[in-house]
Amino acid sequence: MRTLLLALALVVIPVAADAQNPSADYWRDRAEEGEAIAQYNLGVMYADGRGVPQDDAEAVRWWRLAAEQGFAVAQYNLGNMYADGRGVPQGDAEAVRWWRLAAERGLAVAQYFLGAMYANGDVVPEDDAEAVRWFRLAAEQGHAGAQTNLGIMYSNGRGVPEDAVEAVRWYRLAAAQGGAYAQTNLGFMYRDGRGVPQDYAEAVRWYRLAAEQGDPEAQFGLGLMYVRGDGVPEDDVEAVRWYRLAAEQGYAYAQHNLGNMYATGRGVPQDDVEAVRWWRLAAEQGYANSQFNLGRMYFLGTGVPEDYVLAYMWANLAAAQGDEVAQENKDIIEKQMTREQIAEAQRLSREWVVAHPPGN
Repeated sequence: MRTLLLALALVVIPVAADAQNPSADYWRDRAEEGEAIAQYNLGVMYADGRGVPQDDAEAVRWWRLAAEQGFAVAQYNLGNMYADGRGVPQGDAEAVRWWRLAAERGLAVAQYFLGAMYANGDVVPEDDAEAVRWFRLAAEQGHAGAQTNLGIMYSNGRGVPEDAVEAVRWYRLAAAQGGAYAQTNLGFMYRDGRGVPQDYAEAVRWYRLAAEQGDPEAQFGLGLMYVRGDGVPEDDVEAVRWYRLAAEQGYAYAQHNLGNMYATGRGVPQDDVEAVRWWRLAAEQGYANSQFNLGRMYFLGTGVPEDYVLAYMWANLAAAQGDEVAQENKDIIEKQMTREQIAEAQRLSREWVVAHPPGN
């Protein structure tokens, strides 16, 4: 089950210009008379370079005039400009101020964005209850991202009592709008029987909808269902297909499982070199199981030249994450090494940790 909230994107929301009067001069005349929507649209034209030279500072000037009249979309876009440092000096506090004003005027995307900031502790102090409040306001307006995030908050008991049934309700609303993230999470709920009766076929249905939109976690989940024959006939070739799609997007679990398929010859010709390639990609992301496997391959000289130093390094990294078998393997490898080799392997381990800080 996913625990991370949706990624945030700063976007300019355009308001379509009057189809009969699309020119900048038309909007400028009305903007200079103080009409907020005209000021907003003129700002959009400068931001996009549509009919006028692209000019972020001019976009900011006109959006500020509209924002100061309470035009919510202008307030939101002005916040985006401060966040990105476009046309104004970068300023997170000023960005939040404008986003909050837009949210308080009922703009769903601003409410969603503000909720995610509170959930992630981004710029504002982390506050799950406040995140839930803003997500709910946007979700009740039909914002699919907010509905998804509200479902996540209920699923994880963040800012509200944990409630799988309520999580499913919000996921379903977002999934019905085509939200891949919500469809994936709904697939998890059916797979695990959380908030709904366990139903593998229904899990597969939701995974597939999200997977066909390119969601790597859904692709991985669908691959796993084919490997196990849960909700679909067991089919290793189809499993490999979905694992590969997710793995090529950098999804570590899929990279690991694809390596397993090559190592065992399930759904693909057996190929230790290819197994090592996929395990390495996952290991470099810090996935302990792949680090363990990679260490074992170096120790045995399978798919790679035998190398006790690298074998020890990868086993050491996996063991540091609590993998007890990796710790045992490290002890076995160490008995085959010189003192100098052990020191070199430990140095490489330290350098790897420094180069791969948590969260990166």
